[in-house]
Amino acid sequence: MTADEIDAFWTAARHQTRTNPVPGYLGTYSAEALAPPAWAFGATPEHAEELLALVLAGTKTATSSALWDFEHDGEPMPQVGDLAIILDGQERPRALIEIVRVDVVPFDEVDAEHAHLEGEGDRSYEYWRDVHQRYFDLHSTNGRGFSPSMPVVLERFRLLYPR
Repeated sequence: MTADEIDAFWTAARHQTRTNPVPGYLGTYSAEALAPPAWAFGATPEHAEELLALVLAGTKTATSSALWDFEHDGEPMPQVGDLAIILDGQERPRALIEIVRVDVVPFDEVDAEHAHLEGEGDRSYEYWRDVHQRYFDLHSTNGRGFSPSMPVVLERFRLLYPR
């Protein structure tokens, strides 16, 4: 991923989605707006490709992360209205999403609706639970791994670009 690729994507996405925070007729140069954070779903290039495809197809409209990872990594919690540039497996910008809902619940209280919105596998709660338990065991950055009572950040989002 290069800064130039992110900037070019952000410029196109802002124009197409009209998320430009400063109307051009005010005389302010709109490219001054900073690009939102850019990241990929999952922990591997393969995960990133698979999950991005679900986002672009409109199947995946939610995601979940370990709250412990946000705390350990010193990353800010997502907020409603936040934008994010989603990268593919080669770290190229491919999508712009907007966060529309954020909840924090224990892992064992995630419901079937959220599992379905994540769009993975057969979209069942059982599939979600099994895949995410393995994911948190293998890929969490906080060193705690998985716990049924661990706090999970549930995000719902909408795809803004490309449509």
